[in-house]
Amino acid sequence: MSSYKRRPTPGNTEWFVHDRFGMFIHFGLYSMLARHEWIRNFERISNEEMEKYFNHFDPDLFDAGEWAKKAKQAGMKYAILTTKHHEGFCLFDSKHTDYKITNTPFGRDLVREFVDAFRAEGIKIGFYYSLLDWYHPEFTIDCHHPLRDRPDAEELSRPRDMKKYAAYMRDQVRELLTGYGKIDILWFDFSYPEGATPPDKPWMEGKGKNEWESEKLIALARELQPGIIIDNRADLEQDLWTPEQFQVEEWVKHPETGELVTWEACHTFSGSWGYHRDELTWKSPEQLIALLSKTVACGGNLLMNVGPTARGTFDYRADAALEVYAQWMKLNSRAIYGCTMAEPEFTAPNGCRLTQSEDGKRLYIHILEWPFQTLQMDCLAGKIEYAQFLHDASEVKFMEKAQIVGDSVSNTFMLPVNKPNTIVPVIEVFLK
Repeated sequence: MSSYKRRPTPGNTEWFVHDRFGMFIHFGLYSMLARHEWIRNFERISNEEMEKYFNHFDPDLFDAGEWAKKAKQAGMKYAILTTKHHEGFCLFDSKHTDYKITNTPFGRDLVREFVDAFRAEGIKIGFYYSLLDWYHPEFTIDCHHPLRDRPDAEELSRPRDMKKYAAYMRDQVRELLTGYGKIDILWFDFSYPEGATPPDKPWMEGKGKNEWESEKLIALARELQPGIIIDNRADLEQDLWTPEQFQVEEWVKHPETGELVTWEACHTFSGSWGYHRDELTWKSPEQLIALLSKTVACGGNLLMNVGPTARGTFDYRADAALEVYAQWMKLNSRAIYGCTMAEPEFTAPNGCRLTQSEDGKRLYIHILEWPFQTLQMDCLAGKIEYAQFLHDASEVKFMEKAQIVGDSVSNTFMLPVNKPNTIVPVIEVFLK
């Protein structure tokens, strides 16, 4: 069994650290603008200017079943959908706002269709819910708000009441956690208690647990859905630590106790979470697989994002990225599911990452940089029962021999000159 002990969590994270791989879905009115989900912030777009998008939102090609099948084929075991992003637009039929998808030409509760379709495919359900809301009349204007640069911003913000907004959030979270059956993950986003308050605008304060009334919000969630997993972005430690858009190089540790925590890296296929028609920094197949291998090799989960088009389909580049995962995971998922960081006695050679099954019986060598004909791992000397490439179960021979100096032995895997036809070859080692 793995010797690594994680910091205890309030929610049930056992299934989570087994499944390792999930799909993030960012969808909303911003998909129509097709130039980043923060477009209202970037271009200072008012509620009034957003009306034309609301009035024309009709993802007529949306097929929740198709989304779910693509996630399953890619090897993703859970999916998290933006039920409401910072723009305030809801993809569910909330009784507490008119700014919702059922009042658009589309006219249907997209969240319900998402839940039903993904659950039918055996995929666990997660809801993203933005703590920010640039549409709500009680959400005070701050450093991220689209109206922050208006000359009358302070005057507009002064009468707003965050306590009323916090109550609104609780009302909506109650709807989400009572109207759709069992929900496995609640992903809040995000807190900025220090803010980025301009020196000349001291009234423009950041927002954290006090403004969100996070203790009440999280207590409600845990009352309604015992065992649910909740992230830390409501400015209160819960279950998940969520590093975003960077490669973690070691298991994330608690900043105060040094304990290993339950963590999940969230990444995009390109540089945008929402659909961005003209964005060009799409990750290569090698980068996509390396993200997964490296994340699990550090004891974490990977959440990869899709930003559907405004017609409700996955962009062709997103489809291509999902196909990369589908082909690799079809043959190599044993090195991901039920795996974690290898025991300290095992050291990865240059250009490789290691994962190990939770029962400790199998070690997986992810070869990110092909080493020509040999791969030396002294740490495995005398410990190998059998070795094979995971993608085709072909034997990988190894040689143990006495070193020239001293009595220790080394282990060398004998590899083909040419890299096998898989993006990241994996050697499966059965340990004695």
